[in-house]
Amino acid sequence: MKICVLASGSKGNSSYIETEGTRSLVDIGMSAGYVSKALKSIDVEPSSIQRVFITHAHTDHVAGLKVFLKKYHPTVYLTKKMEEEIGFDIEDKVYIDEDMKIFDLSVSVIKTSHDASDSNGYVFSSNGKSIVYITDTGYIHVKNFPKLSNKNVYVFESNHDVRMLKEGRYPYYLQQRILSDKGHLSNKDSAYYLSNFIGDNTSNIILIHLSEENNKPEIALKTLIDTLEDKGIRVPNIEIAYQKEITEFVEI
Repeated sequence: MKICVLASGSKGNSSYIETEGTRSLVDIGMSAGYVSKALKSIDVEPSSIQRVFITHAHTDHVAGLKVFLKKYHPTVYLTKKMEEEIGFDIEDKVYIDEDMKIFDLSVSVIKTSHDASDSNGYVFSSNGKSIVYITDTGYIHVKNFPKLSNKNVYVFESNHDVRMLKEGRYPYYLQQRILSDKGHLSNKDSAYYLSNFIGDNTSNIILIHLSEENNKPEIALKTLIDTLEDKGIRVPNIEIAYQKEITEFVEI
């Protein structure tokens, strides 16, 4: 099982996940052309993508979906509310409101809290290995902690530094949206959750959806590392995903 992030940030998000029997994308928030080129650069033919999992229907997560579907015809996994918000009919779709098994890929749904019609996080598992994918949420309900604990890889939102946001140029209403329970995880929030979830099985963390306006990679990284060190936790590999850079494959 392996994953790489193709693009991450406020201008567009997409990631690639592969098991022995499946090839999938999570979100297509960049143009279909960008995603196709990114896939080819990692030796994956876009036509081999079998399914696309949607986290929510905001533009930076679905902007390239329509064109990609028209050209390559993967199955889309999303909720009915997400499809309604996207605004066009998706012929080949599966509504994913609960856990399911797809060939050798098991998918657990984590309901997130965002100002979209509906939003999901996911835990992808195959052959005893697991990847948590959480983005665009204001908080994580404690009832989901057991499903998120001691996984191998965490692809996890660390959107903003609170001080940078409050002292920045965003208008007050937008600051309040981002800081709300239906907004985004701050660096501090992200580090808190990860410090509670990480276990002996955890080998990798990829921090995603960093704001270019209200965050800096070095601040997000330091916040996480300091929080983990305070709890005596060490994770071998921690990296940042960027807007137009493809991460190295994480293979488990």
